[in-house]
Amino acid sequence: MGLQTLSSWATSSVEEVASTGPGIRFFQLYVYKDRNVVAQLVRRAERAGFKAIALTVDTPRLGRREADIKNRFTLPPFLTLKNFEGLDLGKMDEANDSGLASYVAGQIDRSLSWKDVQWLQTITSLPILVKGVLTAEDARIAVQVGAAGIIVSNHGARQLDYVPATIRALEEVVKGAQGRVPVFLDGGVRRGTDVFKALALGASGIFIGRPVVFSLAAEGEAGVRNVLQMLRDEFELTMALSGCRNLGEITRAHIFTDWDASPSHPTAKL
Repeated sequence: MGLQTLSSWATSSVEEVASTGPGIRFFQLYVYKDRNVVAQLVRRAERAGFKAIALTVDTPRLGRREADIKNRFTLPPFLTLKNFEGLDLGKMDEANDSGLASYVAGQIDRSLSWKDVQWLQTITSLPILVKGVLTAEDARIAVQVGAAGIIVSNHGARQLDYVPATIRALEEVVKGAQGRVPVFLDGGVRRGTDVFKALALGASGIFIGRPVVFSLAAEGEAGVRNVLQMLRDEFELTMALSGCRNLGEITRAHIFTDWDASPSHPTAKL
């Protein structure tokens, strides 16, 4: 089963995406200082048929995007943050950080805390997944405050380049969640074998970003279909060659990691 996650900062609105046809969609939410704006975005996502909120918790500030600076990247004028059209939130100015970092600095609520998960629960009945968790401690807190799921993500290592790879943090987070909520892996998946590894380490599913974006840029819709089919074919082949007839037969015993023999790794202490 596939689903799509749409960012608050997307260049297509929730309504535009919903109009393309049926599908399971999550809304990736960034919390703004103006909570009325947040409430409006959540209500629009609900009306558009989105099934869950993915609350982004790893972006109190936008990381230094050096590639954007080096390449002097700016959004072309015809691309705008469609979810915010009509709202008085200012605009992105051209700057040496692509404009986005300056814009985010003025809008994002840096005081975001676990209490905000509970606040979101008062304004929506949609399940709330916490995106950006990398430790067992945060996984436990997320469960305690009522998160319906956890997305292990390091924001594509675009926030802080020395954070752990998500595949390395996954098992610790899964153990921290103690089976009470599903845990998903985001980031680093390039082959069907990567999907297999994530499921073997306890993930309930995986999210992919760059492969879809790259294939869309190269070949449009056909490119996206091709990359998704490639991942599926490789995953099914990996299952077959590993002796797994169904997802339930994929277990931790199917893989060996470089930290299995390391007593200092966090998972060895859980």
